[in-house]
Amino acid sequence: MLKRMHILAGGRVQGVGFRGTCMQYALLYHLTGNVMNLENGDVEINVQGEEKELTAFIRAIQNEKRWIRVDRLAITEVTPLQDEKQFRIRGYFW
Repeated sequence: MLKRMHILAGGRVQGVGFRGTCMQYALLYHLTGNVMNLENGDVEINVQGEEKELTAFIRAIQNEKRWIRVDRLAITEVTPLQDEKQFRIRGYFW
């Protein structure tokens, strides 16, 4: 069953490749959605797919250890978008 999660990630999540890491895991788990930096230093993620893959995605971004440090995740289930086809990084010109 298709689910969509709205996630706010806080910690050291800007300027450390976190959005790209989210993109990599979304592609790995065949998820759609988007990720973008917020002005307050958090990162907003909207991610959609099957529950098993969503759980794996969330676990993966929580455990990513390079320069990233996720201190908190606020996760809310929201209504899925039926026409979404890809995952993208928002805030770039491409």
